[in-house]
This record gives sequence, C-alpha cells and structure tokens, in this order.
Amino acid sequence: MSKIAIVYGSSTGATEAVAEKIKASFDDAALFNADGVSVDDLKPFDFLIFGASTTGIGDLQDDWEILLPKVEKMDFSGKKVALFSLGDSASFSASFAGAMYHIYKALKGKVEFVGSVSTDGYSFDDSDAVIDGKFIGLALDEDNEYNETDARIAAWVDDLKKYV
Repeated sequence: MSKIAIVYGSSTGATEAVAEKIKASFDDAALFNADGVSVDDLKPFDFLIFGASTTGIGDLQDDWEILLPKVEKMDFSGKKVALFSLGDSASFSASFAGAMYHIYKALKGKVEFVGSVSTDGYSFDDSDAVIDGKFIGLALDEDNEYNETDARIAAWVDDLKKYV
C-alpha cells in the first residue's frame, strides 16, 4: 500500500497533469481524481496531498465541491495534509490559487498541514491562500508562469519528503 494519496480536481486537465508530475516525484504515491474517490479510499494513507484548480474568482473546482463535505468528516488522526492549487495570476490576480484556501478552511484544526510556500517569485496581487505571508501550499500558474512549474514542484516535493 502506498503511503501517499494525491487527490486532484481538474476541469481542464492542467491540474491532473500537475498531479501526475507530483506523483512521479514520489516513489510511493497513489493518484485519485476527486470525482471518483471515496473517504474509504483515503483512510489507509498517512500523507494526503489535495490539489484543485481555481475557477471563477477564487472558487473551488466542482468535483471538490462535492468531495470536500465528505472529507471534512474524516478522521485525520496521525495524518498530514499538503495542498496545491492552480490559478491564473494575471487574469485573476486578486484571487490567485484561491481554491486551496477552501480546502484549508474546511480542514483547519482537524489536520496537520505541511508544505507552505514562500510568495517570493510570484506575480499576483492577492490570494486567500496566503496566510502569514506564505501560500498554505503550492501555488502554480500554468497560464502565465508555466516555465516555473517544474522547479516549484521539485522544491515543494523536496520539502514534503521530510514529512513522509
């Protein structure tokens, strides 16, 4: 059994592609689409990575809208959670990568979050996903900063590996 579960919600395929890159960075990870995973599927995993595309103005991706109320009720004893989100820092500069904030808000106080990321090197105006000056997880922009994605994933995964 894999120790790591990566659950992604993707409307256009970009978040799925990023989730696959993250999975490839770990020796022992399982990949689940948010539209087909159950809480029972996630129970055996000690480390959960939740990712979502940001839709509209900082909104959560549709599949996560359905899954999140179920995940909220899960027992997270002994589990760690990392978040990632995609967004458009140019067109939606005031709500960049905001989807991960919705997951964070729903699970805050129930889980140990790991994997916050410095905002250095990002171009955006505001984001609910920035708390205490850092992103609460990995923020990516496949529209405008795609050339940064691989390096950002590598640095983030390197940080996460100390928790696995």
